[in-house]
Amino acid sequence: MTVRLRDVAVAWVPGAGGYGAVISTGLVQRADTSHMADSALWVAVLTGGTAVLASWVTSRGNARAARVQAEASAWVQQRSQDRTARRTAYLEFIEQAHITGELHWRLGDIYAQLTDPDEQLARLNQLRGQLRDAFDPLMRCARTILLEGPAPVADAAEAVRDAAAEANGALWMLSQGQDDAAEHFDQAHRAFRLELERFIEAARMAVQSTQ
Repeated sequence: MTVRLRDVAVAWVPGAGGYGAVISTGLVQRADTSHMADSALWVAVLTGGTAVLASWVTSRGNARAARVQAEASAWVQQRSQDRTARRTAYLEFIEQAHITGELHWRLGDIYAQLTDPDEQLARLNQLRGQLRDAFDPLMRCARTILLEGPAPVADAAEAVRDAAAEANGALWMLSQGQDDAAEHFDQAHRAFRLELERFIEAARMAVQSTQ
């Protein structure tokens, strides 16, 4: 016989000494069920928190990787632009220096082709005017290189410019008929060619270092 009192069940079971009572309750079952529900809840919370944390870490990692990639790309682009600007400035300076060098060579033609002193002087003054016109863009190119750098190339460009100015001064001395003016010009022209060779080497090394 079984008697139920709410959630308590009492069963009378025959035994060796008569009937005995076996009591069972649903509280144990509810306690087990409640414990399982709490465990499942914590598992869900921990799983969800781990997923959120993993998502946050991944998001920050992706953002940092994107930022690093953008910075690297900007650095490469800026470096390429700097290299192009320097190469352009170097080539323009060399071109103007070659024009000046060609004009220097024409001095020898004046004395080789003309024998009349007045004609020689007229051609000499014409040559001086051409050299002055060539000197202005040479100075502008040297100032550009001073801004673009690096310092060794800028120094070499200034040395070329100074040698060109020295040669122009020697031509003025020659037009005035000063003694040793021709020798002074020859020395200035050789110095100009030497400084130009040094500039070309410095520019080549600068361009290679930025590749």
